[in-house]
Amino acid sequence: MTMNYGWPDDHCLRAALTLAVRAPSVHNTQPWRFRISERAVQLYLDPTWAHQPSDFDQRDVVLSCGAVLHHLRVALAASGWSAVVRRLPNAANPNCLASIELVPHRPTMLDSALGNAIPHRQTDRRNFSSAPIPPGYLGLVNERATTLGASVRQAVDTARERLVEALRAATVLDSAEPQYRLELANWSGRPTTPGGLPARSIPLRSDPDGSLRPVAAAPHAGSGHEPDFAELLVLATSGDDRLAQLCAGEALSAVLLTATNVGLATCVLTDPLQVPELRQRIRVGVLDGRGYPQAVIRIGWTADAAALPFTPRHALGDVLERYEATAC
Repeated sequence: MTMNYGWPDDHCLRAALTLAVRAPSVHNTQPWRFRISERAVQLYLDPTWAHQPSDFDQRDVVLSCGAVLHHLRVALAASGWSAVVRRLPNAANPNCLASIELVPHRPTMLDSALGNAIPHRQTDRRNFSSAPIPPGYLGLVNERATTLGASVRQAVDTARERLVEALRAATVLDSAEPQYRLELANWSGRPTTPGGLPARSIPLRSDPDGSLRPVAAAPHAGSGHEPDFAELLVLATSGDDRLAQLCAGEALSAVLLTATNVGLATCVLTDPLQVPELRQRIRVGVLDGRGYPQAVIRIGWTADAAALPFTPRHALGDVLERYEATAC
């Protein structure tokens, strides 16, 4: 039997893709699709999931696809394949986000560490403890983001106050928007299904009026009688076009996997960045006008030892088209 040393076998590709789709996505919509041609893996944005009212400009779904792209690169590198990526390779097809060619690669310790972190990474919406994060850990996540064309700014003092105000303002605006509340209801509190957030994954918090709402709709740090000591990070890029948003998703994945590898819990927030006014407020008040905010990350040590349930994913066959003759 002739061995093909220039392309991974079917088992290797399927294993890497199975890990890749563990990537986080807005409301767990998993808005990605893959095609495998003779010499490349192509990543597509699935427009079926890309028309949520709160994401009219597709910021969140492109960010989500960037995260799955990086997860795939990590999974492939850990199994001995380096990804050569062409991003947005076809201007006539904006839904084709990346074309990935593969070359043999000797896995490094970092490749293995990040690859091992993928099955353990989870979105933790619970409050975090007051245990301090070593400065070196925060420096490390920024370093990993920087290598992928983004930066991470820790919001402290006045910048944190401004960021929390923007997060709270987003909650107020979302609560008053019927379309957003319908969207949240459609994707939150589901039974165990491949898409959306299962009810068991969404703790409830109290509104000032005593009513309950899912934490997904109340992203600001601290609520109720349980203080939240999460650090708040803002992931930013130098530009704000589709390519920048895709790269931001890759950097976000690197931050989350790095945090998981050192034992930190994380939760990604994008609600305030869906509102142009609030996005600009964060850009000026937290980033000093340098860079464009793409995501807010709560990071810290979990205060609850109870294991989180894993959110389900679509079967690989539902997001994969096999051996298409045409490329992007």
